[in-house]
Amino acid sequence: MTSSDNHSTPAPQYSSRNTGVLAPQAVASLSEAVASDSSARIAMNAVTTTDVDKVALNRQRVISLDHSVSHKTDTWAVANQKKSGRCWIFSGLNSMRGNVMSETGIKDFELSQNYVSFYDKLEKANYFLTAMRELADRPIEDRTIQHLLQAPIDDGGQWNMFVALINKYGVVPQYTMPETQSSSNTRHMNRDLASVLRAGATRIRNAVAEDNEHNTDSDAVKAIHDETMTSIYRILTIHLGVPPEKFVWQYRTKDNEFVRKGTMTPQEFAATYLPSDLDDYVCVVNDPRSTSPYGDTFTVEYLGNVVGAKPVTYLNAPIEVLKKAAVGALVDGNPVWFGCDTLAQSNADQGYWSLDLYDYDTLYGVDLSMSKEDRLLSGDSMMTHAMVFTGVDLVDDSNDDFDPTTVTSSDDLPETVRPRRWRVENSWGPDKADKGFWTMDDSWFSENVYEIAVPKARLPKKYQDALSKEPHVLPAWDPMGALAQAH
Repeated sequence: MTSSDNHSTPAPQYSSRNTGVLAPQAVASLSEAVASDSSARIAMNAVTTTDVDKVALNRQRVISLDHSVSHKTDTWAVANQKKSGRCWIFSGLNSMRGNVMSETGIKDFELSQNYVSFYDKLEKANYFLTAMRELADRPIEDRTIQHLLQAPIDDGGQWNMFVALINKYGVVPQYTMPETQSSSNTRHMNRDLASVLRAGATRIRNAVAEDNEHNTDSDAVKAIHDETMTSIYRILTIHLGVPPEKFVWQYRTKDNEFVRKGTMTPQEFAATYLPSDLDDYVCVVNDPRSTSPYGDTFTVEYLGNVVGAKPVTYLNAPIEVLKKAAVGALVDGNPVWFGCDTLAQSNADQGYWSLDLYDYDTLYGVDLSMSKEDRLLSGDSMMTHAMVFTGVDLVDDSNDDFDPTTVTSSDDLPETVRPRRWRVENSWGPDKADKGFWTMDDSWFSENVYEIAVPKARLPKKYQDALSKEPHVLPAWDPMGALAQAH
């Protein structure tokens, strides 16, 4: 039964079908209809005194959920990005710190998020200025220029951008470049960095306009670029500190054994402890738009951070391809980076995501349903947050006696087995959910997960073969270019 079956509130009548002006009598009619609707009055009494999410919460659904899963990879405590949009960096590093822990025997361990963030900001600044030089001959009102000027150096990012940073700068343990007030609270730093970059872009555009040949590589333009980067570096060091060029790697194991490995560079540390096949990882997306065929690859104009790095590229595939690849990785003991629309049907206190977690339709007496494609097209949904799958709960609908513990590798997965729910490592601290680990219902995955990063070998052959296709180029403002930065 739809909301229209339960509620008789009429559609407003317009004074003119041609002008669309809302007539006063229509407003009066709506007011009378709501006044006579007992369910609307009850909802109003509740919502005017209580948070709407508490009123709309489906408590039976909450009761039916729990945080247990059949396969779990995490043995560590969650990290906390605090008031920053660095979720994609946290989740990228979180997906790899288990490697360090297993090889060293450290009980708990974090890689320096601040170190990666520093170079992300530095590279983003250079990327932006380079784009402004390339686009200097376009009018300032150009949509691409305005899109870039709107947020020249925010916190957000994508998987490919993370890999570009790791490949160039490596990683370091957190103790070598710990968090600062500004790394955990980035708003003021980002404000000032953005102002410097916009000023630099303006100076570049003016210099090109004044040049008789409109040369974007003139000495004057290069000087402005360099001067702006000097200012950016100075501000970054003031807020975040100076990144280490080398450090002494030492630690104590979970058995209380002290180990000193000696002096290492960030690149050496990454080569020693991080996966060697990062370049083989593929960002697989579920973009259901009719203009984005499954089995094709895509890229987005001016989406990136490191100039000269591999472009951000997606392989579009049905949602079941994403699920199967993620399940296989988790069963084999490998966490999976992913991006989603984290705010949809989300309960932060309990740490649950489920499609029917809140019944807004009944509460409001309206039909809020839209397809994933329509939500993406209309701006109602897009990727906003990156996290890590660290577990999955497997069931077999054809076999009530199915024992998931018999599945010890992806090679053992029966075709009839499916994921029921997913364990998620968030980066919002340990105070909520299951000590910071959330639970995602599988139906929510279908509608709100947009991308995962997995080795290409985990994909069906036809999708591996599709990676060789020339990518379609989407405009800079396309929703698939959204950056993960929720906090």
